[in-house]
Amino acid sequence: MDWATVSALATGGGTLVLAGTTYASVRSANRAARVAELSLLAGLRPLIVPSADDDRVQRVEFADDTALMVPGGCAGVEVIDDRVYVALSLRNVGSGIAVLHGGFVTEQRVGVDEHEPLERVPRLTRDLYLPPGEVGFWQASFRSDPRRDDVRALVESGRFSVELLYGDFEGGQRMVTRIAVLREHDRWNLRVARHWQIDRDDPR
Repeated sequence: MDWATVSALATGGGTLVLAGTTYASVRSANRAARVAELSLLAGLRPLIVPSADDDRVQRVEFADDTALMVPGGCAGVEVIDDRVYVALSLRNVGSGIAVLHGGFVTEQRVGVDEHEPLERVPRLTRDLYLPPGEVGFWQASFRSDPRRDDVRALVESGRFSVELLYGDFEGGQRMVTRIAVLREHDRWNLRVARHWQIDRDDPR
C-alpha cells in the first residue's frame, strides 16, 4: 500500500468535504441575509390609497394663501381666476413612512397598463409625509404652468386621474399609484386604479 498516495487522497477528500461545508454555510448565510433584508424593506414599504369616507376633513393650504377643505375619500378641486387647485385625501396602508415625490394629472386611463414616464412627473416643492396608518394629502396648483389649460379641461369634464410617485423615507422602494378622480354630484370621489413597483420586480 502506497501510504503517501493514501495520505494525499485523504487530505484531498477532507479538503473537498470542508469546501462543501463552507459553500453550504455561505449559501445559508446569504439566504438568511436576504430574508433579513426583505423583512427590513417590508417594514419600510409604504402603500398609498384614498382615505376612507369617514376620515377627517383636511385643510390643504397653497403658497398663494388659497385653501381647500378636503373630505375623507375625496379630492378638493377648485378653479379660481384661471388657476386650478387639486388636493387628494390619502391614507398610507403600508408599514413604512411614505414620502410623496410628485404627481401627474392626466385623463382617465381605464385599462391602460403603462404609467406616465417618471421624467414627466412634476416634483413637489416641499416634502409631504404620510406615516403608516395615517391620513395625509397630495396637492398641486396650476397657475402659470404650461399644462394649466389641459388640466382645467380635465376638471371641467368631471373625470381625470392622478398618478402619484412616492417611496420610503430612505428614498427607495418607489411606487406609482394611479387614482381616478370622479365628480359625483357635489363631491369629487377617489378610486384606486393601479399600483406599479419602480425599484423592484412588479408582482404582475
